[in-house]
Amino acid sequence: MQSDSNLTAMNDSKWSGIKRGIKRMFFVILTLFLLGSGIFVYVRYFYTYSDGYRAGLLQKFSHKGNLIKTYEGEMILSSVTGNLNVAIASEKFYFSVTDKKLADQLDTIQGQMVIVHYLQKNGTLFWHGESPYLVDGVKRKP
Repeated sequence: MQSDSNLTAMNDSKWSGIKRGIKRMFFVILTLFLLGSGIFVYVRYFYTYSDGYRAGLLQKFSHKGNLIKTYEGEMILSSVTGNLNVAIASEKFYFSVTDKKLADQLDTIQGQMVIVHYLQKNGTLFWHGESPYLVDGVKRKP
């Protein structure tokens, strides 16, 4: 009879060891998942992929959105101009602005030549705007 109780005790300790191992593996996997998710979110939405300057004609600037309003702008970047400084070959640069003071400044200089400083993100968050380009500075082009 003593051997039966020893066998039961050994089986109980074996199962409790397996349960501890499973719990430990679960917490390791959960920790790695949370860490990986945090890194993904940071790289996707907060890491600055590139930054630089763009110069062109500030064609449009608006405050738009259904639920959350964001500031969105559009510039014409002309690479070739004609005789009367008319843009012949051009492309559009779409951007978003998160700073209210900068948005007010951009709103007053529509239709003028400007130079903007932008940060390019890998993805967009709905409260930061529609574009991966976030403008954080502007000056009039001389």
